[in-house]
Amino acid sequence: MISDLLNRLLAPAPEPLSQADARLALAALLVRVARSDGDYAAVEISRIDALLADRYDLLPGQAKTLRAQAEVLEAQAPDTVRFTRAIKDAVDHDDRLDVVEALWDIVLADGERDEDEDALMRLVAPMLGINDRDSNLARRRVEASR
Repeated sequence: MISDLLNRLLAPAPEPLSQADARLALAALLVRVARSDGDYAAVEISRIDALLADRYDLLPGQAKTLRAQAEVLEAQAPDTVRFTRAIKDAVDHDDRLDVVEALWDIVLADGERDEDEDALMRLVAPMLGINDRDSNLARRRVEASR
């Protein structure tokens, strides 16, 4: 299943993903950001579970299962540039904007803005087709909600 999804994401002209595959790919991006500072903290893991449960109306066990699958996909996914561009080509813009906000939520989950996480966000948001202004607004919304 994971290798099939990666093959479809990395095809020369990826088709839009099914809802389940888009969920998994976007969850893997959350995991990638959480792991980017070398400290995949429990607070980030539980925030990913909560975001997935809320975003996709999942029960806690279902969210944990999705996150576990996303961890496997993230570990097998290619470099962030190709992975993110593939998601951009396969997922609607509005969903990508919501994902940038969720990514900021993960970056800020542990109360610290690590330079590796910031650098990854500066790379990922534009690759998802989200400009700096909208990314910064998403970050501010997350900060205001804390």
